[in-house]
Amino acid sequence: MALSIRDVQPHDLDSVLALNNAAGSTILPLDVAGLRGLYDEASYFRVAEVDGHIAGFLIALREDARYASPNFLWFRAHYPEFVYIDRIVVARPYRGLGLGRVFYADVTSYAETHVPELACEVFLEPRDDVSLLFHGTWGFLEVGQQTMPSNGRRVALLAKTLCSFPFVRDTYLRGPTGRLPELPWLGERARPNAAMRGARAAGGA
Repeated sequence: MALSIRDVQPHDLDSVLALNNAAGSTILPLDVAGLRGLYDEASYFRVAEVDGHIAGFLIALREDARYASPNFLWFRAHYPEFVYIDRIVVARPYRGLGLGRVFYADVTSYAETHVPELACEVFLEPRDDVSLLFHGTWGFLEVGQQTMPSNGRRVALLAKTLCSFPFVRDTYLRGPTGRLPELPWLGERARPNAAMRGARAAGGA
């Protein structure tokens, strides 16, 4: 089995949308516009390819994203800096191969060089014990609960403190250069909406 984790490309979006909407009740459905909004705003949006086929994806956002999810907004109200895992999907034929842990290792590697907290939520109605156990063994703790206004389902809000971030912050972000080394795996994903906002701000718009 040949596995690769890579940044999503525009031509992948149809496959990502189909995977998302076939995932079942633990993943909220998306339409084309919703997925395009996540593509524009996500700081982390990667797909897993197995033998050339898209087997899954993970989408995560920084605290400055323009995103109206009530769970994302809860974290924004409580944490100044974080990476929020909005959704992870693994296609049914590829479940049980450990792709979820591969994705979480990869997104953690990204997050711990940029922010102090990694955040997500898990449904409590119906209770998703598989996901709760997965996140608990990955080091997440429940930091709150709320009911989603769109569907009335209760969620547990989970966060994981990234113990490596203080070293990164003090050594590099607050160090002589004020930035991370220029290595491909440390780079930020280019977010179209963030780039447009920066251009407007520079132009005084």
